[in-house]
Amino acid sequence: MVSGIDIEFTDALDGRRKYCQVKLGPNTINRDDVETIHKHFKDARNLGRTNNVKVEHGDLVVAILYGEPGQESGHYKRLRDEYDYPLFIGQEFWHRLTGDKRFYADLRQAIAEVAIEARGATLLDGTIKQLAATPEIRKLAEQ
Repeated sequence: MVSGIDIEFTDALDGRRKYCQVKLGPNTINRDDVETIHKHFKDARNLGRTNNVKVEHGDLVVAILYGEPGQESGHYKRLRDEYDYPLFIGQEFWHRLTGDKRFYADLRQAIAEVAIEARGATLLDGTIKQLAATPEIRKLAEQ
């Protein structure tokens, strides 16, 4: 494993080894992260040269676990447009990782079903009401 690289995987679509920074969603990095990611990718390419492992520029990718192309922040666009790093967003990432074109849709469906079963909104609402009823919170609200 290369320092600063979250995962390495064989791309199911092109068969090449990918060195990947994984991010949660389309708005989860800031301006400073752009330079940090670029530095990690430069280091990975240099380490590859040292160890006689061919790492092409397109093998250094940023994966965004959920979202759709076009939702990514300007910071992600900078990685793509200025530094030419591929962005694998949502369905494309999961397809390349698993080889299953439906994996992302199935994953989203499974998460939705679990959320419904967990009664997340009901539990959250109850917790908010309990917190709002505590003397400390009421005192803060009055200030």
